[in-house]
Amino acid sequence: MPAPQATAEEMKIIESRPGTVSQMFFDRVDTFADREAFSYPDENENWQKLTWAETGETVTRLAAGLVALGVEAEQRVAIASGTRLEWILADLAIMASGAATTTVYPTTITDDVAYILSDSDSRVVFAEDDEQVAKLREKRSELPAIMKVVVTDGATDGDWVISLNDLEKIGADHLAQNPTVIKERVAATKPDSLATLIYTSGTTGRPKGVRLRHESWTYEAAVIQAQGILTADDLQFLWLPMAHSFGKVLTTTQLLIGFPTAIDGRVPKIVDNLAIVKPTFMGAAPRIFEKAYGRIVGMTEAEGGAKLKIFKWAEKVGLDYSRKTRAGESISPVLKFQHGLADKLVFSKVRERFGGRVRFFISGAAALSADIAEWFHAADVLILEGYGLTETSAGAFVNSPDAYRIGSVGRAFPGSEAKIAEDGEIMIKGPHVMEGYHNLDTESASTKTAEGWLHTGDEGRIDEDGFLYITGRKKELFKTSGGKYVAPPHIEGVFKGISSLTSQILVHGNERNFCSALITLDPDAVAEWSAGHGMEGKSYAEVVSSPEIHAIIEGQIAELNEKINRWEQVKKFAILDHDLSPESGELTPSMKVKRAVVETNNKELLDSFYA
Repeated sequence: MPAPQATAEEMKIIESRPGTVSQMFFDRVDTFADREAFSYPDENENWQKLTWAETGETVTRLAAGLVALGVEAEQRVAIASGTRLEWILADLAIMASGAATTTVYPTTITDDVAYILSDSDSRVVFAEDDEQVAKLREKRSELPAIMKVVVTDGATDGDWVISLNDLEKIGADHLAQNPTVIKERVAATKPDSLATLIYTSGTTGRPKGVRLRHESWTYEAAVIQAQGILTADDLQFLWLPMAHSFGKVLTTTQLLIGFPTAIDGRVPKIVDNLAIVKPTFMGAAPRIFEKAYGRIVGMTEAEGGAKLKIFKWAEKVGLDYSRKTRAGESISPVLKFQHGLADKLVFSKVRERFGGRVRFFISGAAALSADIAEWFHAADVLILEGYGLTETSAGAFVNSPDAYRIGSVGRAFPGSEAKIAEDGEIMIKGPHVMEGYHNLDTESASTKTAEGWLHTGDEGRIDEDGFLYITGRKKELFKTSGGKYVAPPHIEGVFKGISSLTSQILVHGNERNFCSALITLDPDAVAEWSAGHGMEGKSYAEVVSSPEIHAIIEGQIAELNEKINRWEQVKKFAILDHDLSPESGELTPSMKVKRAVVETNNKELLDSFYA
């Protein structure tokens, strides 16, 4: 069905958008030359600013440097780095040179780095530091196409490995002889030219390179502009992994709309940075909201006494107020007064933790617990959940501040189409859908139909107003030995809304006679709990294996079972002695659980549940 919110004015904005990301960038440089484009922390934690004009000059020199090295149109140049200003400068320079960016997570293991660079036929690599360079040196014999490595913070060798400053100087020299070279490259780039090759981290198998065109990214940005969700007066805080499409789409949107972005990819610094930056919006994965929720609730429960009673009272009032407001019901004078008091005593302090100016958060990359979204809404913190895939250039559906439903992922983007197939699978068609998988024609054909419809692999339903609700993932849906189908993400989402201690939960039960679960606890929440329960100083493993913690989780599992169908109920569970992480190989870099890996690693434990 066509996106129901599309209007003639929205379509006009979308259809008149710049043809390429590089053109979009230089248009913004011309119109907002002296305005702030980016801010970032220096080595002394002082925030520095960069104007659009300064950004344009740096990007032009870096792009000319790539041209001087011999990079040709649509050839690939890789970035192996965490989220930082230099990532964005490199990405913009790559596209300005007419080339396409290959993204590599800094946590990617050496063998996979070599595979991605070889499969993409990348010619140059921007590497963050010596650690990333070491991976390239180890596999250099397998990477004959790599002409140069450009390191941000690391040692150079005067030959294969050069610095960012070196590349800028090469570019400046090239521009002195060829002053219009970048303008010519930008003009020669077409809307259907390859812009980005993003390798999906995948929960199974080897990564696949998703080919995304310039017109896909410009469409995503134009949709946000057309919907009026953001303006040039907003301020973004960006920490998301730039190797993931979610982070990438937010930077592209910035180019079209013109708002400044404060950037720092250090996850432990997010809360501190929010208080300093005071952004008006931020994109985040659900895990960030889960951790914030767990931290706030955990600290309050640890304090106990009157503060806990006030918190629980405010929570009840806030939820009542939120539900009535969303349902369009009238608010009684008593509830209005109570809500004002609850806001003053509790909720205003929650908002201050995020800087006090946030208009909304955008949640993506994984499913957000509806209970957690509702809890934040009760605190007057709006989380707009969206849905998409790398194969749709990040976004495909999103809630908006004026039209949102908690539990849904919003409506389809204007100018696109969505439908539910007979088997329940969500199908998407539009300018944001990928060109295909790199060097994988068979997989491309099975994922994207000849008519342009993308098989998402996710199941859902679309209500009468066009809001999409995700009901499960085809590959994650399992059937018990009793013949009942179970969607683990739904159960896991409900549990995360109950347990502020939980980091991850994996529901298991394919061809079993009941469901079981593996649970990990959040280290920060565990430390907070330990301090208030006489276990301060004990190791994470000691605390999570304690009878006290087991009793708490057991009670929360019982609460979960009251909210779900009988055949979905978790009969047995275990708390693992470690949290899952990308470094352990049990999470993808975008924090999705690799179910097959976790189940394989804990096969004996899972089997023991059914012995």
